[in-house]
Amino acid sequence: MEPVIKRRKISPEAVGVAITILGGCLWGFSGACGQYLFNQKGVTAKWMVPIRLVTAGLLMLCYFIWKEKKGAFRIWKRKRDAVDVIVYGVAGLMLCQFTYFYTIELSNAGTATVIQYIAPVIIMVLVCAAERRFPKIMEVVALVLAVLGIFLIATHGNIRQMVLSKKALIVGLISACTVVIYNLQPRRLLLTYPTPYILAWGMVIGGIMLALIFRPWQYSCTVDAGLLGALGSIIVLGTIVAFSLYMQGVKMIGPARASLYSCVEPIAATILSAVWLRVPFAAMDLVGFACIIATILILGFMDLKKTEANPQRGE
Repeated sequence: MEPVIKRRKISPEAVGVAITILGGCLWGFSGACGQYLFNQKGVTAKWMVPIRLVTAGLLMLCYFIWKEKKGAFRIWKRKRDAVDVIVYGVAGLMLCQFTYFYTIELSNAGTATVIQYIAPVIIMVLVCAAERRFPKIMEVVALVLAVLGIFLIATHGNIRQMVLSKKALIVGLISACTVVIYNLQPRRLLLTYPTPYILAWGMVIGGIMLALIFRPWQYSCTVDAGLLGALGSIIVLGTIVAFSLYMQGVKMIGPARASLYSCVEPIAATILSAVWLRVPFAAMDLVGFACIIATILILGFMDLKKTEANPQRGE
């Protein structure tokens, strides 16, 4: 008689962790693909971002039109909702995506992603101001680490020199600020509509607005397998698949845990920049990256503790 082999069932929480990490890795891969297009194919963020937003947004919107028919346009029946989604598409998604990829164009995927990840620190400062309170000790530690990380990335510890261009630093910090808008502005809409639905309309609106500004159809570039592959990866893997995996992870393990595990994004972007795109990182760069990632983890664990103390908060 052959022994009966019991197969251990994979817990839903383990699946949630895995797909959240995969979603974060795909976001990092998307940034690296953007850098590949800028460095190897000669395209610019002004050309790539409008195409990415419009294409991904339309693909997602087609799903809702197929599923809900006329219901896919219900957001336009309420004036306030219509105004809010337009603001979200332009001030949130359009600016967030353009400044992020423009920072990659000016520096590299790893640096751009890490700088953008100081957004939680900005949100923390705004929350403290709104609640009229001083930051807690660990919040102060997170703020100091974030400032130190940006300083090391920009100067390598020498206040008299800038190793990162001022333009890249400024655009990167603007990118972090737009993430705040991207996260906070659509909160009222998300109480009524599914997140992917709001994202789809926001991408279409932001992409069309950006296309009207930069007119990507006027740019000339050599279309080959490499360009189509990288662009397709950004649109499908780095947008639709990554976001779907992350949102499913949020459902399975909760937003606090999901936000922690998604911090793999800057790590993935940095590794891909170094290994695939041969970007040289100095020791001070890595120390700066570590400071900012530590900042995210500190704030993430604080949020997780709050969630566990109050299960009704977002979980």
